[in-house]
Amino acid sequence: MVLPSEPEFEQALTELTLSLGPFLKANPEYQKALDIVQIPERIIQFRVVWEDDKGQPQVNRGFRVQYNSALGPYKGGLRLHPSVNLSILKFLGFEQTFKNALTGLNMGGGKGGSDFNPKGKSDNEIRRFCVAFMSELSRHIGQDTDVPAGDIGTGAREIGFLFGQYRKMRNEFVGVLTGKGMNWGGSFIRPEATGYGLIYYVERMIEKACPETNLTKKSTRVAISGSGNVAQYTALKVIDLGATVVSLSDSRGSLIATTDEGFTRDVVQAIMQLKLEGGYLESFEKFADASKYKYYAGQRPWTLVGKVDIALPSATQNEVSGAEAEALAKAGVKVVAEGSNMGCDVEAIEVFEAARRRGGKESVWYAPGKASNCGGVAVSGLEMAQNSQRLAWTSEEVDRRLKGIMSDCYDICLDSGSKWSGEEAKDGVLPSLLSGANVAGFVKVADAMKEHGDWW
Repeated sequence: MVLPSEPEFEQALTELTLSLGPFLKANPEYQKALDIVQIPERIIQFRVVWEDDKGQPQVNRGFRVQYNSALGPYKGGLRLHPSVNLSILKFLGFEQTFKNALTGLNMGGGKGGSDFNPKGKSDNEIRRFCVAFMSELSRHIGQDTDVPAGDIGTGAREIGFLFGQYRKMRNEFVGVLTGKGMNWGGSFIRPEATGYGLIYYVERMIEKACPETNLTKKSTRVAISGSGNVAQYTALKVIDLGATVVSLSDSRGSLIATTDEGFTRDVVQAIMQLKLEGGYLESFEKFADASKYKYYAGQRPWTLVGKVDIALPSATQNEVSGAEAEALAKAGVKVVAEGSNMGCDVEAIEVFEAARRRGGKESVWYAPGKASNCGGVAVSGLEMAQNSQRLAWTSEEVDRRLKGIMSDCYDICLDSGSKWSGEEAKDGVLPSLLSGANVAGFVKVADAMKEHGDWW
C-alpha cells in the first residue's frame, strides 16, 4: 500500500530516527517503541461550515491529531492557516509529544486546526467559524482528555470564541483550553511564555558555549524571524536584557535594523499592534523612522543581517535553508535556537551540527524547537494546574517556574546529548542538543508506554 506523501511529518520522523541511532544500537528493544509511537492514537477530521458576512455558506477542513497520551491528556495548539494539512499537523503533534515530555509536566501530545484563514475576516466571521469548529471538536476534547491551545492564527480572540462555544455545548466551565483571558481562567506570562522560555534556554546555552556573547551586552546582535507572538516577546525580552535585535519578518518580507540601536521596545510594540490589526511589515514606514530600518520584500532575514551572534527562527517550519545556514555561519553566529517548530530544514541542521562537531572559534550550537520553544506549552501546563485548583498564581511565580522548567530541559538535553550523540568526546566540542532532546523525549514517552502495556 502506497501512502500519500507527508513531507513535513516524514522529515520530523527521519530526524528523530537518525538521532536515536546510537541509543537504539545499545538498546535494540526500543525499536518496537519507535515503530508504535510514530503512529497517532487517533486522527479526527471534519468539515466546518460557517456563514460569511454576505450570508453565504463557506466550508473548511477541521482536524485534531491526538498523537500520544502516555504522559497525560493530549496537549497542543490549534493552527488556523491556509497551509494547514494532515502532514503538517502530524509533524506538529509528533514533535509536541516529545516536547511536552521535556517539560517534566504530565502532558501528552496533540495538534489540530483548520485551513481557515482569519486574516481579512471580520470579527463576526471569525466568531461564526469558531462556533462551527468547536461545535464538532467539543465532543472529542475535555480537561482530562485533550486540552488544545492557540497557535498560528489562533490568538486570544479566537480562544475566547472557542471556549464560549465549548462552555455552551458542554454546560461546564473547566480548563479545557489554555491561553484563556486573565479574568476567566488564564495564566500570567502565557502570551510571553514561548518567547521568554526561548531566551531562558539560550541564556543557558551561552553560559557553556560562548559566555562572552552575553545578552546583557549591546554589542550582542540577535537575528529573529517572524513578527507574531513568539517573535514579539522574544524580541522584547532581548531588548530588556540589553542586547540588540537586528531583524523581524513576516510572510511577505523582512525588516532589518540599519543602525547599531537595533529595534527599540516602542517599535516592537507598534509592530504588535500592527499585527493585531492584521497588517504586514511592508507598511512599517507608517509608524517608525524609516531611516533606521529597511524592508526587503520577499526575503527572509538570514542573509541580510550582517554580523550576527545569535539566530532565533521564530516564524514557521523550514524557514532556514542550508544556504542561509552557511550565510549565518559566515556572519559569525554562535547560537541557533528555534522559537518555531522545525524552523531549520535538514540541510541547515547539518550545517550547524557540522560546525559544532568541528569546534573551535567557528563552532555553532544548535537547539531544536522541541527543547528551546517548550516554554509556551510548559506555561499552558501551569495554566491547567491553576485551573484544577481554581487558583491564579502571580506573574512572578509563573515566571520563576518557567525559568526552572527551561533550565531543567536544557540540563536534560545536555546530559542526554553527551551520552547518546554517538560522537567521541573531544575538548572544545559541544554535545549535540539535537540528539539530546530527541533521545530524552523519546525514552520518557517510550518507558511510559511500556509500563501501560502499549509495547512489549
